Amino acid sequence: MTALLFGILTLALVGPIPEALARAEWPLYAPRAALTLWQAIALAAVLSAFSTGIAIVTGPIHEWLDDLGAFTWTMSLLVLAATVVIGLRLIVTVATIGVRTRHRRRHHRALIDLLDRAELRHRADTDLRILDVPAPMAYCLPGLRSRVVLSEGVLARLSADEVAAVIEHERAHLRARHDLVLEGFLALHAAFPRWVRSASALTAVRLLVEALADDQAVRATDCTSVGRALVACADATAPRGAMALGGPTTITRLRRLTFQPAARDIRRVSATAYALAVALLVVPTLAVAVPWLTELNRLRGR
Repeated sequence: MTALLFGILTLALVGPIPEALARAEWPLYAPRAALTLWQAIALAAVLSAFSTGIAIVTGPIHEWLDDLGAFTWTMSLLVLAATVVIGLRLIVTVATIGVRTRHRRRHHRALIDLLDRAELRHRADTDLRILDVPAPMAYCLPGLRSRVVLSEGVLARLSADEVAAVIEHERAHLRARHDLVLEGFLALHAAFPRWVRSASALTAVRLLVEALADDQAVRATDCTSVGRALVACADATAPRGAMALGGPTTITRLRRLTFQPAARDIRRVSATAYALAVALLVVPTLAVAVPWLTELNRLRGR
């Protein structure tokens, strides 16, 4: 019964729950709380998947053979095998994505360092690189030696406040290491089978990290400067492994900047999201830990 419940919870956490959350409007206006909830859902899905396998493995052997019957016993073994496969795929995917992404960033960082128009930036901006490209382009390369990359087109078309908003947006990504958040969701998306995973989770999380960076840029400048910068860089692209200012989420983010719910409503929604995140992590953990602790106490009492 425990394995069945964990299996159902796992399917819910990788399918219908992410789909429902991705369609909701409130995450846009409480992005930090929503991102925390997304991370809790992802981690709870992994915990539940492994808990399913653990519950099967720790079941008494005589119960498997005598009480469950051949069909249920076979299904239990299949579920256990699926759990092992998901775990292995998750480990391999995390390692593969990490190695490939850092390899691309290292080579691209070396290239932009060579092409940098250093005379167009302040000496204090040691992480800033300016490229001789007429089209507006802005992105960041995360990592230990992070870079914020702007094109001359950005400097030519935007005012000083708008350029400052662009730089602050990209530096917000770097400070918060949003790239690691996205890598985790990408790995989780690849680990689960296509017929159960949600394609909306990664898209929703990408939008949320952009919203968080927009908020930091607004605090450093103002809504108007951020909005104009988004419009100017809406069609900008970035190399793989980088995080661009513009993109397909630009219209949604512009709409978000022009409308903000009351602060009281945002606080209430955020508190609810944080509470759900805690519950999602605590309940599966206790469901695994309590039976194990009970069994250990029983063995000690013999």
